[in-house]
Amino acid sequence: MTSSDKPENAPAAAAGPTGVAAQDWTRASADPQYRAAVVDLLGALAYGELAAFERLAEDAKLAPTLADKAELAKMASAEFHHFERLRDRLTEVGEEPTAAMEPFVAALDGFHRQTAPSDWLEGLVKAYVGDSIASDFYREVAARLDADTRELVLAVLDDTGHAGFAVEKVRAAIDADPRVGGRLALWARLLMGEALSQSQRVVADRDALSTMLVGGVADGFDLAEVGRMFSRITEAHTKRMAALGLAA
Repeated sequence: MTSSDKPENAPAAAAGPTGVAAQDWTRASADPQYRAAVVDLLGALAYGELAAFERLAEDAKLAPTLADKAELAKMASAEFHHFERLRDRLTEVGEEPTAAMEPFVAALDGFHRQTAPSDWLEGLVKAYVGDSIASDFYREVAARLDADTRELVLAVLDDTGHAGFAVEKVRAAIDADPRVGGRLALWARLLMGEALSQSQRVVADRDALSTMLVGGVADGFDLAEVGRMFSRITEAHTKRMAALGLAA
C-alpha cells in the first residue's frame, strides 16, 4: 500500500519488545488464535497492496505528462512487489493466499468505490493522505506482532516514492491556482473519514483480529490505548495536510 512519511510519534518500544513482540513466528504461532489473527492481517494487507497496484496503474491514465505516467507506473510496480512478498509469506506458513485475502475484498473495494478520484490531483491526494492513514494503522498493529511478522509488515509499508512526488505536484497546482486548495482539502477530509471507517470495519468483521487488538491475544491495546492510537493517526494526517499546503 502506498505509504508516506511515518508519524513522528509512532509507537516505539523504548525498553525493548516484550510478550509476543519479543517472540519469533514459530513460537508465537503456536497459539492458534494469534496465528488466525496474523493470517487475517496478512490477507488484508495483501489485498490492499494488490488493489493499490491496480489503482495506481489506472491513475496513470490521468497523468498529464509521460514523465508523470512513468512515475506512477514505477510506484505501481513497487506495490505489486509488496503484494508478492505477502502472498509468498502466506504460502510459506501454509495458508492459501486467495482464501486469506477474500474476506477483505468487499470492504476494500467499497472504500475505493467511495473514494474514486475525479482527476489527477485527487488521485495524488488519495495515495498520499488516504492510503497513509491505513498504513499508520497497520504500523500501530505491527508494533505488537512477533518479530518475523513485524519485519515483513513494516517492509511492505515502506514509502514507494509517492510522498515527495505527491507533495511536489499538489503544491505546484495550488501555487498555480489557489482555488484548487479548498477543493482538495475537502477531498482529504472525506478520505480521512472513509479510511478510518474502513480500518475499523476490517477489524470488526474478523473476530481473531479484533481479539488480538483489544486485549486477549498478543499484547493487545486497552481502550485508552485505542484512543491514543487514533490520536496519533489524526496528528500524522494533520502533518501530511500541512505538507501539501492544505488545511486539515
